[in-house]
Amino acid sequence: MSKTWFITGASKGFGREWAEAALERGDKVAATARKVETLDALVDTYGDAVLPIQLDVNDRAADFAAVQQAAQHFGQLDIVVNNAGFGHFGMVEEISEDEARAQLETNVFGALWVTQAALPIMREQGSGHIIQVSSIGGISAFPTVGIYHASKWALEGFSQALAQEVAGFGIHVTLIEPGGFSTDWGGASATHSTELDAYKDIREARQKQRGSMPIGDPVATRTAIMKVVDAENPPLRIFFGKMPLSIATADYESRLATWNEWQDVSVEAHG
Repeated sequence: MSKTWFITGASKGFGREWAEAALERGDKVAATARKVETLDALVDTYGDAVLPIQLDVNDRAADFAAVQQAAQHFGQLDIVVNNAGFGHFGMVEEISEDEARAQLETNVFGALWVTQAALPIMREQGSGHIIQVSSIGGISAFPTVGIYHASKWALEGFSQALAQEVAGFGIHVTLIEPGGFSTDWGGASATHSTELDAYKDIREARQKQRGSMPIGDPVATRTAIMKVVDAENPPLRIFFGKMPLSIATADYESRLATWNEWQDVSVEAHG
């Protein structure tokens, strides 16, 4: 049976790939973008199977209206993909208040508002699947993107709680955690803080490290996302790409080692 999707940030990147993959197999898609004309090609190709919606996810009222419009238009809402987001580059000391708030408004609050809008519809249906596009940066962290990590760790936290809250209603939650992919996340879509010379060496070292990492093909994620949304028991978390598991393994082994090393002090603090 065909499914109905609501995808934010469908103009490019993962959002565009997954919208096209869904439409190609006969599903229906409510596709949103800040510039609705970027969705024209989808409409030209797939016609009435696409509902293009102009949306800035930072606008809570608009998020609720868009989700309601999609559900009413197609008669159901099976999959909601919170893909809209961007990366901000800057050392923690370099980040301005406006930059920090902008990062959190889109990556955290935008996803939260769309999720809240979808839940009453899915609860009434007794089914649904919320897909949150996180990152390997949602469970680990690296220099130069601290506020981006903060946004994805927040997304991970509320989504893990959400999964437990809505399981009884037949609603699934999945966090997609990609590694490096050839999207424009680090290019035109990114924003940057004014750089301080004190961090020049750290910044250059991180750039070299990023340059040596394998980059995935976004087109390949089409098959992967369909396996996730079609699964009877989809995962709460899944990595996309070859690198994330090794990064996560090293990170969590380090955390466990440190927690165990300091366990005597932890117990002492209990009183």
